[in-house]
Amino acid sequence: MSEDERDAFLGHGGAGVISFSTPPGDPPFTLPVSYGYDEGLGNFYFKLAVPPDSPKAEAIDEPVSFTSYARTDEGWRSVVATGTLEAVADMPEDSVAAQGMWAVDIPSVDIFERPREDVPFSDFRLAPTRISGRKEAQTEP
Repeated sequence: MSEDERDAFLGHGGAGVISFSTPPGDPPFTLPVSYGYDEGLGNFYFKLAVPPDSPKAEAIDEPVSFTSYARTDEGWRSVVATGTLEAVADMPEDSVAAQGMWAVDIPSVDIFERPREDVPFSDFRLAPTRISGRKEAQTEP
């Protein structure tokens, strides 16, 4: 998949799956997430609820793999990005990285047992150290 195809597939946001590294012998900590994508910088942004007593709180500083995939009019597409999450709150407000959070569209999904406004969220950025895209091969009839 070319860079332009990848950017078109990712759009400004959508849904995917994020997996956090865990100790050897343990499965990765994986969960569905919504994301925003800044094609100009190639950064992904996430709003994550990270309760202090959750497995996510223990894994948040570990390397991640993020995957977005979908069947499109042109066939299956997927993008995989790897790296480490950075807390946007730790970045200067006027930094390009922090400003990128405002340029994306992170879909809102209500999966919690309480109102969304009662769930504390934190903003994170993934500036991938590696990113790849795949598309379904088109075969001649």
